[in-house]
Amino acid sequence: MNVSLTPELERLVHQKVQTGRYTSASEVVREALRLMEERDRLEAWRKDEIRAQIAAGLASLRAGRGVDGEEAFDRLEAEIDAEERRNTE
Repeated sequence: MNVSLTPELERLVHQKVQTGRYTSASEVVREALRLMEERDRLEAWRKDEIRAQIAAGLASLRAGRGVDGEEAFDRLEAEIDAEERRNTE
């Protein structure tokens, strides 16, 4: 397989090989593809987690365990203020 790279990407590949961490341009590209695949899996996992949290929240609302929006934001603001005070002490 032949792959065309921009001059900038080609320089980056050569720089990676020159560090000694990789023995060839092919090895750099394989590592980049592995990292891309890992990122895609992590992104899919995060989306699944968000969907699960949304479903749990909706189920909680249907069960009557919701909280008033203003109350929730007031509580979050208080938590943020407390965290900021701790970080400045």
